[in-house]
Amino acid sequence: MADDFASTMQELSAAATLAREETRSNESVSILREFRTLSESVQSLESALTRRVENIASIILPAHATEAAAQFHKIEEGLEAIRASESVNHRLFDSLHGELLKYRDNFLYESLQKPFVRDLIGVYDDLTTLATQLKTASEGRKSERLRRWQDNLANAIHALVEVFHRLEVTEVESTEFVDLGKHRVVAYEMTIRPEEDGRIITRVKRGFIWRGNVLRPEEVTALRCHE
Repeated sequence: MADDFASTMQELSAAATLAREETRSNESVSILREFRTLSESVQSLESALTRRVENIASIILPAHATEAAAQFHKIEEGLEAIRASESVNHRLFDSLHGELLKYRDNFLYESLQKPFVRDLIGVYDDLTTLATQLKTASEGRKSERLRRWQDNLANAIHALVEVFHRLEVTEVESTEFVDLGKHRVVAYEMTIRPEEDGRIITRVKRGFIWRGNVLRPEEVTALRCHE
């Protein structure tokens, strides 16, 4: 009887142990299954997050790159505008400076030098008239004094012409025919030859050009064709 009880208890103990082991085994399998499921979920979430980040990057980075390029373009345009403005200001300054210099030069020439040149031309006229009179008075006469006066007048006229040249004053060049831009005809003589019309006969008073402009036209007598 006692042996049967002990045997029965051993069997029950063995069954309980086997049941516990099976339970533990089942729990381990369940845990492993749950861990595998969790791991798969984590991997799936990681993959989804990775794709999402890549999608966001593919959208944001080009947008930032485009925005940065636009900003750089605006900066370059600003720099070009600054350079252009500086160039315009430089040209404007040069233009204003040139205008001021021109105004100053014109003021000096027109207000100061031009009247002085006109006075010198008057002196030239007086000297040449006196030289002509001395030449006429000395014709047929041998006078050392008259010769010295003529030489002195010639030297004075030559010196005055040199002063003219330094002041940019030149005499009107001698031409064969009248140029109304440089000549003033004070008298005409008639001719029947058309090819002689406008031919200069005598130069009465010299003309002068100052800084490229006719300051005083040359006075001449010329031929006029009479048909």
